[in-house]
Amino acid sequence: AIPGIRDILVLGKVKQIERSGIADLILVDAPATGHTMTFLSSAGGLLDAWAPGAAGAGASPLARASGLRSQAKRTGGNLNVGLTGGGTIRTTSNAEREASAARLRNLLFIPALTIPAVTVVVALGGGRLSIGGRALIVPGSQTLVGLGVATIAALVVGWSILRPKNPAVAFSEGRRLLEAIGWAALLPQLLATLGLLFTQAGVGTQVGTIVHHIVPEHSRVLAVLVYALGMAAFTIVMGNAFAAFPIMTAAVGWPILVQQMGANPAPMFAIGMLAGFCGTLCTPMAANFNLVPPALLEMRDRYAQIKTQIPTAILLFAVNVGLMLIVPFR
Repeated sequence: AIPGIRDILVLGKVKQIERSGIADLILVDAPATGHTMTFLSSAGGLLDAWAPGAAGAGASPLARASGLRSQAKRTGGNLNVGLTGGGTIRTTSNAEREASAARLRNLLFIPALTIPAVTVVVALGGGRLSIGGRALIVPGSQTLVGLGVATIAALVVGWSILRPKNPAVAFSEGRRLLEAIGWAALLPQLLATLGLLFTQAGVGTQVGTIVHHIVPEHSRVLAVLVYALGMAAFTIVMGNAFAAFPIMTAAVGWPILVQQMGANPAPMFAIGMLAGFCGTLCTPMAANFNLVPPALLEMRDRYAQIKTQIPTAILLFAVNVGLMLIVPFR
């Protein structure tokens, strides 16, 4: 790493907070006095070493370094030397969006509903498509291909309904939303791998061993409760019910509920997934569901959505447990 880069990043963050005006007072937990002076002058030191060129155009090294040091001493540093900065994306105003929403009303849902509709059609019927006796879609990939076709179809439907002056607005708005979401856009993909990692690490086996010592051999109620609570709890921790499923199914669902107690696996595991989704409603780890909407809506409390969903999650969880006790054992 570049020497002093950590200090420069901290100074930049302090400067960003100061310029945003969100705080009246900024407290920085600084190192000892001697190190603090080095800390405050780190940005100026870097600029001293910066070779003249595009970065220094229009200002002498001494002037730039002096100005940067003074800013560092007053506010915590700033590395803005005129090269890069926050970009702006051309978009409609709030008034224009409100007028468009009032005019189109429920038609706005059609592009979104096009995606699952087309995906289901391709997933169910895509395997029958062939050219010269050869399958048009590789067996097993119908759903993924359907999702891709559905996305393109939804884009065309959106264009036909909204009729934007510039067709590229779909891509610029997609970029704007992605930048607004930020790091949370990648979190679901990262969390989805946790189920595989936990399974390979033997977490499911260890959970199964513990459950076998706790749950009596023929206690259906306790076994169902452990399975449902485990699905919800692991989902809360990992933010993804699909990651929790292989762990709890290997530990409780298959060996105890299916093999030992004779439950029908299809409804048992389907309802088990619904129990896991109840955990999704209660966790910030499910960022795409619970953190992205507050960020896009610029809500003051980024956990307000979770707080609102918790009572519903508890009620749905109780209903799922009741269904799990009855439906798979009929």
